[in-house]
Amino acid sequence: MGKIITTTWVSLDGFIAGPNGEMDWVMVDEEMGKYEDDIVSASDTLLLGRVTYQSFAGSWPYVPDNPQASEGEKVYARKLNAMRKIVFSTTLPAAEWHNSLLLKEVQPEEITTLKQESVGNMLIYGSASIVQNLTNLGLIDEYQLLVHPVVLGGGKSFFNDIQNRQNLQLVQTKTFPTGVVGLYYRPTSK
Repeated sequence: MGKIITTTWVSLDGFIAGPNGEMDWVMVDEEMGKYEDDIVSASDTLLLGRVTYQSFAGSWPYVPDNPQASEGEKVYARKLNAMRKIVFSTTLPAAEWHNSLLLKEVQPEEITTLKQESVGNMLIYGSASIVQNLTNLGLIDEYQLLVHPVVLGGGKSFFNDIQNRQNLQLVQTKTFPTGVVGLYYRPTSK
């Protein structure tokens, strides 16, 4: 059984997307690519909300056959494509990306069962509504925030609608060449 880990790109002022949903402020370099590959390699399940699912399903399945994609992107895409994907949405009619399961709502018992079935970690990319829901249920084992050196001044907040204070312990930091700082936290109650 692995952990439920959220990895999220976040601005210095706490936003995961700009006022119009833009992500053009995200800084990716070779070391960040290695981080992404390592975290996916240690996981066997993706937990996704509708928006992230549609974004991923609209691009990653096609990367392995794209002659313009780098070999690293192709390897990463194959890993994502092979993973089990749990998609939470009340509006999505179907989840057709290979190995996807569509669930209408987050049920704590179901999440616990899925976690027990996992041999690797369960990974959440972005998907703020899923992170908020699982945070409120006390089900996230680790928060990996990749803080970008940019102040957006507005946009989509990461930690909206949190019902109770969450005390976290800093367990690791990492500075990337771009100035992005990785902050790794675990709930103190776990």
